[in-house]
Amino acid sequence: MDDLDRNILAQLSGDARMSVAVLARRLRVARSTVQARLERLETTGAIAGYTLRLGETARAARIRATVLLAIEPRAQAAVLSRLKTIPQVERIHTTSGRVDMLLLLAAESTSDLDDTLDRIGAVEGVRSSESLIHLSTKLDRAV
Repeated sequence: MDDLDRNILAQLSGDARMSVAVLARRLRVARSTVQARLERLETTGAIAGYTLRLGETARAARIRATVLLAIEPRAQAAVLSRLKTIPQVERIHTTSGRVDMLLLLAAESTSDLDDTLDRIGAVEGVRSSESLIHLSTKLDRAV
């Protein structure tokens, strides 16, 4: 990946709907060059897809939380399989340190969040959990 590829990704990170023609103009390269680079970035997996990011007004209606999980030894695969079936679980990261997994949740209400946390705590192999409710977003640079 060279500077042009990184610049293409940076531009698309700001606006995934940007046309190839606009990208080419902004980057001062031929449209065919941008098209070929996009195809290569997609083929190699550098671009996994094009999506939208919800704005704060759309996200404000949902309660977000981070859950830190400690997992029993050798239970990670089974726990991961069960967590993937819970629709409120948006992301799952394995971690190093005092916890084994970090989950990002989005719930429709406090009762939905409470039920979700109960479901997670009841998963066989979950040793302990700690939940952190997100109050506000001060910076979001996620791509």
